[in-house]
Amino acid sequence: MNEPAEAPGPGTDTLTFVGTATTVLRLGRFTLLTDPNFLHRGQRAYLGKGLWSRRLTDPALGPSDLPPLDAIVLSHLHGDHFDRVARRELVRDQPVLTTPQAADKLRRWGFDAEGLRDWERTKLTKGEETLFVEAVPGIHARGVLGRMLPPVMGSVLEHRVRGEVRRRVYISGDTLTGEHVSHIAERHPDLDTAVVHLGGTKVLFHTVTMDADQGVDFLRRTRPGQAIPVHYDDYTVFKSQLSTFLERARTAGLRPAISVVERGESVALGPPAS
Repeated sequence: MNEPAEAPGPGTDTLTFVGTATTVLRLGRFTLLTDPNFLHRGQRAYLGKGLWSRRLTDPALGPSDLPPLDAIVLSHLHGDHFDRVARRELVRDQPVLTTPQAADKLRRWGFDAEGLRDWERTKLTKGEETLFVEAVPGIHARGVLGRMLPPVMGSVLEHRVRGEVRRRVYISGDTLTGEHVSHIAERHPDLDTAVVHLGGTKVLFHTVTMDADQGVDFLRRTRPGQAIPVHYDDYTVFKSQLSTFLERARTAGLRPAISVVERGESVALGPPAS
């Protein structure tokens, strides 16, 4: 059994796990929300092209429970990452940083959305602190199915204080592993934390998010100081168990770098890998 995460101390960078790929990230003075999914157990998430999946869990927080946000980072526009509750109840004050295709639709819904292409980045500023959000490549599926699913991005968050890099966090997004992940690691060899979307999601008999073996390959390629798994047991289309990933990572000698966070709990981000 995994021991409960320790309550982080004041002033600590943290990740709070809400469920699916939804987290609240606190980096210095910045507070971010990722992939907002607030559907409850039994409700359907619509994935497009007539596809849907039923939720198996409840989120730990709802939109009204969230702290004030500086931005929302959205990997792609699927119903298990930005749902009808988020569309209806999230405030529109903060920017939504996402793919160009998702940004077009979000702007029509009244959100302040900014589309980022691969390797483009935008900057948030608070006094002496800055946060760069860089879009990095993601592959949701390959072949014909890849052309049917919406484009997806990963994100590298770089927090600086007075111009000095303090922390880099890589949010994988719904991607398979592969050479594109190696390219990201080449450009960012000093990743402190990776938030890893797992689940081995099956759509039309194809795997469209990392299963246990792909997750281990992802860690081998990126070598973050800390890995936090998300997106693994919330929907019927998730077929690869977290326990399998943890066992494969342990066998590969990677288990000590992994922080498992239960829904509703927060974990302190580890010391910078650099």
